Amino acid sequence: MQGLTLEQKNKVEELLSKMTLEEKIGQMNQESPSIVGGFDVPFEELIAMMTDGRITKEEFGKIMSSAEQDYHEDLIREGGVGSLMVQDPKKINELQKIAVEESRLGIPLIFGYDVIHGFRSVYPIAIAEAGSFDVELMERTARMAAKESRASGIAWHFAPMVDVARDARWGRVSEGPGEDPYLGSEFARAKVRGQQKGHDAGVDAEMNLREDLEPSAENYVASCLKHYIGYGACESGRDYNTVQMAMHIFYNHYLKPFKAAVEEGAQTAMAAFNDLNGVPCTVNRFLLRQVLKEQLGLPGFVVSDANAIRECIVHGIAADDLEAGAAAANAGLDMDMGTEIYRYQLKEAVKAGQVSMDVIDDAVRRILSVKMWLGLFDHPYVTEEQMIRYEELPKEHIALAREAAEKSIVLLKNEENLLPLRKDAKVSLVGTLADNKEEIIGAWAMNWRPKDCVTILEGMKQTFPELGYFPCGGPEGELNEEEIRNALSYGDVIVAVLGETVAMSGEASSRSDITLPGKQRKLLEQLLDSGKPVVLVLMNGRPLALQWEQDHIPAIVEAWHLGIQMGNAVAAALSGNVNPEGKLSSSFPRVTGQCPVYYNHPNTGRPGSNSKFTSRYLDTAPGVLYPFGYGLSYTTYAYTDLAVTETAEDLHIKVCVSNTGDRAGRETVQLYVQDVAASLVRPVKELKRFRKVGLEPGEHTEVAFVLPKSELGFYDNEGMYRLEDGLFRIYAGSSSENCLMEELRIRF
Repeated sequence: MQGLTLEQKNKVEELLSKMTLEEKIGQMNQESPSIVGGFDVPFEELIAMMTDGRITKEEFGKIMSSAEQDYHEDLIREGGVGSLMVQDPKKINELQKIAVEESRLGIPLIFGYDVIHGFRSVYPIAIAEAGSFDVELMERTARMAAKESRASGIAWHFAPMVDVARDARWGRVSEGPGEDPYLGSEFARAKVRGQQKGHDAGVDAEMNLREDLEPSAENYVASCLKHYIGYGACESGRDYNTVQMAMHIFYNHYLKPFKAAVEEGAQTAMAAFNDLNGVPCTVNRFLLRQVLKEQLGLPGFVVSDANAIRECIVHGIAADDLEAGAAAANAGLDMDMGTEIYRYQLKEAVKAGQVSMDVIDDAVRRILSVKMWLGLFDHPYVTEEQMIRYEELPKEHIALAREAAEKSIVLLKNEENLLPLRKDAKVSLVGTLADNKEEIIGAWAMNWRPKDCVTILEGMKQTFPELGYFPCGGPEGELNEEEIRNALSYGDVIVAVLGETVAMSGEASSRSDITLPGKQRKLLEQLLDSGKPVVLVLMNGRPLALQWEQDHIPAIVEAWHLGIQMGNAVAAALSGNVNPEGKLSSSFPRVTGQCPVYYNHPNTGRPGSNSKFTSRYLDTAPGVLYPFGYGLSYTTYAYTDLAVTETAEDLHIKVCVSNTGDRAGRETVQLYVQDVAASLVRPVKELKRFRKVGLEPGEHTEVAFVLPKSELGFYDNEGMYRLEDGLFRIYAGSSSENCLMEELRIRF
């Protein structure tokens, strides 16, 4: 394994030679604390009872208060556990002590956890942060999360989530970088660098790598790429659903972010729940062994998603636990998350010749190597100083969370320059989401604390002294007519904070209707009837279908779920203290029925237009509402003088960008390419590069890109990379739709 010294590699082999079969299988077993006592039904059934309303959350909490957690101490002592999911650092030390000091071989545990967009200092959800198009920012936020979690003993992040996602109905679109494989690849590389590169260099307070500082185990974690692969293409956007995919789509779109992350050194990966072309990823030898381990060269191990091995029986790919476990191990799935099938079935499978010792040894070698790379053999425990280090967040972490939030805000509409608002404006702030700390955090954030969170109401109060707050209503429940009347009578301008609750996106949160939920449109209609200007601030975890809002609301701000500093970031954007610079990492449909939508689609023989006999719907206009890469500013930009020259190896592209407005701003210059005619139908555009430039009013700059001609090829359905002579179109502009274009013929 790369990154290990010869001495470390030898230690891994020495341990492997001493281990019994049971101890090897133990390393392949990941446990979570089991809930025992206090109730008469299985814990999973208790969760289902709460979910479907048979018991309330309060009743669930009362039942759980009398339950206890079993941390499998005896099994750890026997060498039967390789990994645990625990977040309390004192408990982590306690369990680690059993593994290191009381088991026969003293192999440390690896503690893993979902740290998707921050640990204590929660920053924007991935679909939002990817829209910053700021790769250096993405790296620094990941490094901050790594340092914070490592101080609690968590050395393995189930992140980054790099699923390409084109269907906004899918709830987990919130957790990933959007629809584009190139942006997704840059996001993946940045997150892996942020999580892992502290292995090789020191880290300063601003989360920058410093070669003059000593590397430390406190500064890095192991990445776990998820969900490998195709999960974001689940049929009809319904979570866990089947995936059918042509292989050229697999190679050219969905595999690219994973490939980039492995090239960056990602240590581990998580197999996806879904099947791909009929074979669940959990038992898919082609995906796990042939592509991920052999072709891409993943250095570490592959873990299942929760309970996924047993779910292969429900899929219909295995008859029982033994068959499912043997198929998963043979496919290259090295660690079982949660089912204990490896624990109970692999020994029998080995004795029966269904699984070879070579398969077992390869899995265990990979697991031990990652633990060695993490420094767990030398530094298994968390110190008392580390445990309390982030009880109060450092000012640098708060500043970074705010920077990320500010750069992720996207201005969707600003009719007659309604925004920014004057700070002395009399503002009616409307919407229950504006004053709820839980709702600014986003899905899959579990270690934040209310005291660190700034709601939109709290942020706005600091900026707009003449602010009145009127909850009125939100995504759920009824509208409060009295509060609506008070809001209409108070303010000269109305800021409505509407959207989705956190629970409406994320895992198991697919929606068949992605318009504003509940009675929020009715609320907007009443606000508009007042004749006063209305600003819509959106809090949501997915692209929404906003045709009505675009047609009626004068100003719309996409604020996503921005993390602990959301309130301050939104206030800064609405007041003009910050000029919005975010762009969309996913296209927004006009109506839900258009899903999936994505800019880099292939053309049909009859591309969508206003003519009837084209690829369109009768009841909505062709095209998306807001395209990939779109985002307005309080200033304006002009693109001129696109020029493309060719050398033997590269294309050299130059374009002039000017700030034609009266404010300073940062623009994301985007470079796209189209292969006009090829042996397979190619996308109408593909993002190849982007660059952020800061410009003062009246300033212009020449932005230059160098694009290797080797990147103009594509993979065919056999997985072979092809470079084909022909006509190429080169686009540069402010979004996937607003571009200048030049053509040239290229011979390879």
